[in-house]
Amino acid sequence: MGTVLRFFKPLYAQVLLAIFVGVILGHYEADLAVKFKPLADGFIALVKMLIPPVIFLAIVSGILSVNQASKAGKVGGFAFLYFMLMTTFALVVGVLVSYFLEPGAGFTVDLSKLNASAASAYIDSAKQQPGVIGFLLHIIPKTFVSAFSEGNILQILLLALLFSFALGALKQDKQVLLAPINSLNNVFFRMMDYVLKLAPLGAFAAMAFSVGHFGLAVLGQLFFLLACFYITCIVFIFGVLGAVLWFSCGISMWSLLIYLRDELLIVLATSSSESVLARIINKLEALGAHPDVVRLVVPTGYSFNLDGTAIYLTMAALFIAQATQVELSMQQVLLLLGLMIITSKGAATVAGGGFITLAATLAAFQLIPVEGIVLILGIDRFMSEGRAMTNVIGNSVAALFIAGRMGELDKRVLDKMIKT
Repeated sequence: MGTVLRFFKPLYAQVLLAIFVGVILGHYEADLAVKFKPLADGFIALVKMLIPPVIFLAIVSGILSVNQASKAGKVGGFAFLYFMLMTTFALVVGVLVSYFLEPGAGFTVDLSKLNASAASAYIDSAKQQPGVIGFLLHIIPKTFVSAFSEGNILQILLLALLFSFALGALKQDKQVLLAPINSLNNVFFRMMDYVLKLAPLGAFAAMAFSVGHFGLAVLGQLFFLLACFYITCIVFIFGVLGAVLWFSCGISMWSLLIYLRDELLIVLATSSSESVLARIINKLEALGAHPDVVRLVVPTGYSFNLDGTAIYLTMAALFIAQATQVELSMQQVLLLLGLMIITSKGAATVAGGGFITLAATLAAFQLIPVEGIVLILGIDRFMSEGRAMTNVIGNSVAALFIAGRMGELDKRVLDKMIKT
């Protein structure tokens, strides 16, 4: 008995057990399983409640901790270039895999008979999304408080930058200014730790509802697309991100995944990368990455470095194009890629995440019928887990890579914490 209890003491073991029980209940007792949805919603709501102050305080603390304003600008500029390059790479990988494997080629969908009522809410929401100018103006919050109440990450990033530079301009000792910021930061990190003790319960409820509501049968109908998506994510993680991690830090991707196993399992169960933001920051700092870099790169990466979402957008869009027999020229594909580079940056700010961003992209692109999203509505919940996990891994690698390139990574600590 004691051995069993010790086995389930780590958080990852508890979450794994919760996922297993949730899948079993959802499969065999679907009617009962869907009733656990409020527990899953409650857990995610608790996490989302804490995300705005965690991001705001982390960025403010990171910028104020930097001794020179030019250094903060250098880190931010380097991070932005990395984000753009990696997001573009992820989009291109998604396109190449989609054209090579053609997951939608076997479908013969008649658009006139396509019932889009199930996805009407997403389509209506997508059509209400602003254009490029509107998107940029939307980054400016109506009030200082509204950015936090609405949980708009891009707006919070803007406020954090303005607040940080304004504080830094004051002729006061930065340590005096940092003390209350760091104290508040620690308070919210501790609150997030309390909430994440409920992660096994949230994981159980989320998986029970997903399997009970959508059923495992839907996985069989679109299994090839789902398999292509996850294979692409795995190849991107171990091939592209793994190479970046190895050449910049000298550690293997597998070692990093083992180190982050608790956080990745929580993301797998809840489909929410936000749920582990505070823990990811703490763990990367424990690896020897300087807080100045981690607290700038990771929160901003939640809006600007969504590798998993980028892969999802291209693969889902081209799947719909193939399934509806829409032929795209190379110029049109490049136009689609350019559009997705922009729309993917707002995925974290939209309720519904990647799915609404996909609908908004197709509505703006116009060549691929937006009504086609109904084809993947049933498996989107299962794809969201893959894109959330890839996003978290991508941001972790970004923080370590940038810290290493900026000379802000303690290699002795890294080697001690992770065995390659």
